[in-house]
Amino acid sequence: MHKSGLVELDAVLAVARRRSFRAAALDLDMAASAVSQAIAGLERRLGSRLFHRTTRSVALTEAGRHFVQQIQPAVRQIRQAFIDTESRHQAPSGTLRINSSLGAALMAFQPILLEYLSRYPDMHLDIVTEGRKLDIVAEGYDAGLRDSASVPQDMIRVAIDHEIPMVVVASPTYLHAHGRPLAPEQLSTHNCIRARMPDGAPSAWDFCKDGRAYRLEVPGRLTLDTPILMREAARAGMGLAQLARAHVADDLASGRLVAVLHDQVPAYPGLSLYYPGHRHVPAGLRALVELIHERRGTNDSRPAAGDKSRPASD
Repeated sequence: MHKSGLVELDAVLAVARRRSFRAAALDLDMAASAVSQAIAGLERRLGSRLFHRTTRSVALTEAGRHFVQQIQPAVRQIRQAFIDTESRHQAPSGTLRINSSLGAALMAFQPILLEYLSRYPDMHLDIVTEGRKLDIVAEGYDAGLRDSASVPQDMIRVAIDHEIPMVVVASPTYLHAHGRPLAPEQLSTHNCIRARMPDGAPSAWDFCKDGRAYRLEVPGRLTLDTPILMREAARAGMGLAQLARAHVADDLASGRLVAVLHDQVPAYPGLSLYYPGHRHVPAGLRALVELIHERRGTNDSRPAAGDKSRPASD
């Protein structure tokens, strides 16, 4: 983005965000010395120091804080104007690399990603699914796809869905043999197919009662790390599973699986595409963002808000 004519202002915002000249230089694809020179030149013209610098830390001065607060919205608007103008003359082409949890990729694949490939024949999608959360910039990805609560706070978040409805399901055969639980506490006598957290531990199940959310450790002989395997195990009568409704919608419609505890299973935060807002947004990524907006009939792109992630939808 430093080629946009906003070299000095981009440098100030990057250093203020990262609190490091070296890290800011990596974000801007510039040499650290060039970032330092750009800021020093601006400080000379302003007649005011913007940063306190020591060998160990970088921090905004009082004048620097005021300066950043004032220029940030304007720089964002100018950057967007550059992107919008460039995008009008660029047909999306090339490769878009996306990192995603498997559950998020499954839920977004049919309604969004396949439509994207159909609409833009010159685009290639390279999607890597994994449970661990990583720095998409450091790992060379253009964007990430996760539940909204898992999106890092320094990213631009584009909401795909408001929420992810969850269900507890089992096969008719299992329910006939073991009975239908009427309350979450009755799961203690059932076999539950549990999801594995990224750290390797089985995930507790989430429930709600009288408007209060709570988590319940459930017993089970089978712990799996993908919703596809959990669905297959439930189909085979191995026990109850808590899954995103999107993963089992066809099974519920056909009767292969039956939902239980209907009014006691909460929804999870919806899916979001996310990407770094301080970098140039390529035409291919912008086209995907516009497709998401079109599908939702909104223009909901915003900085991510911090929250605890919910692993069961992954």
